[in-house]
Amino acid sequence: MPSRHKNKTFATLLATVTGGIGLHRFYLRGPADKWGWVHLASIPVTLLVLWLGIGQHGLFQAAALVLSVLIGCLEALVLGLIPDDKWDQQFNPDSGKQSASRWWLALLLVITLAVGATGLIATLARGFDLLFTGGAFG
Repeated sequence: MPSRHKNKTFATLLATVTGGIGLHRFYLRGPADKWGWVHLASIPVTLLVLWLGIGQHGLFQAAALVLSVLIGCLEALVLGLIPDDKWDQQFNPDSGKQSASRWWLALLLVITLAVGATGLIATLARGFDLLFTGGAFG
């Protein structure tokens, strides 16, 4: 029986939009994926840290979720850049279909790179501001 075909563009979109909670990992590997559960655990960990009032600044309190979102952007780029034939070997060995990436995958990768790089730079800038000036610039 052929397995369900997994779409590379959809997996990349899931990683871009919901990478912080790991939905793309569950789409690709199912509920047994331990790294998907690690992504998902970043939400209760962040909520627990916020509830306990650990730390002074929101960036450090939400560090688990921020890190998970940034890793999700990186995973989106990695997934989107896998060649179609290797994608099919890894995720669609028995689906009976071949993947054919289109131009919107390239557009999605450009958007993901822009969002991910902006998020990383903003996180680093705010982190250094908080560490070295105590938040004097914001």
